[in-house]
Amino acid sequence: MYELYALGLLEGEEKDEADAHLGRECPTCRKSLHAALAINTMLIANSPAAAPSSKLRRRILATVGIERSSWSWAAALAAVCMLAVALWLGRQERERGKELAAARDTLMHVQGDRDKMLEAFRFLNQPETKQVGFQKGPRGNVFVNSRAGVMMIAANLPKLSGGWIFEMWLIPKGGAPRPAGLFTAADSGDAFHILSGPVDIASLGAVAVTIEPEAGSRAPTSTPIIAVPVAF
Repeated sequence: MYELYALGLLEGEEKDEADAHLGRECPTCRKSLHAALAINTMLIANSPAAAPSSKLRRRILATVGIERSSWSWAAALAAVCMLAVALWLGRQERERGKELAAARDTLMHVQGDRDKMLEAFRFLNQPETKQVGFQKGPRGNVFVNSRAGVMMIAANLPKLSGGWIFEMWLIPKGGAPRPAGLFTAADSGDAFHILSGPVDIASLGAVAVTIEPEAGSRAPTSTPIIAVPVAF
């Protein structure tokens, strides 16, 4: 059937059925059409011109929309095949473009995850890095290094609606919270955030996380979902 479809010779219910299958991205149909196009092209390239029946000739000429006297049988058949191949290649090119775009996005995401992992490993390998865990609600660990900064790895964070973000805070002993960066969580609720730079561990009393407007806040505007006392 797909040999006839490739030539534009299917009509009525058969053509509608083939169009429907191809429109649903049916892999079997696409493979069959690809094979039919290749076979038809090969036959045209290797077969001598033959005189078709008058009925078949009328159908071919009507399909390509030309006068009988304008084209020979071989030229008409070749034109239909070339059109079918061009349409198929165009569709393949569009699909390939979508696949390349998706692969590029995935690669960028993987590269970002790789960079974060390397940064985390460098932080953890610092000899002075200290660790404090937390388990209530969101769970995870806070790592503090006087030279490298503060790193938080958390799980089970709540899912945020649009317009909101997580913000980390450093709370000095007896002082007001200081912003320590914005971050988001994965759909799984996992998150990773680093504030790089020197930290005065002696004056640090706690590390906290609140949910804030997506632009961030100068001071916490909600109750912390994470509050980890730090005492080394």
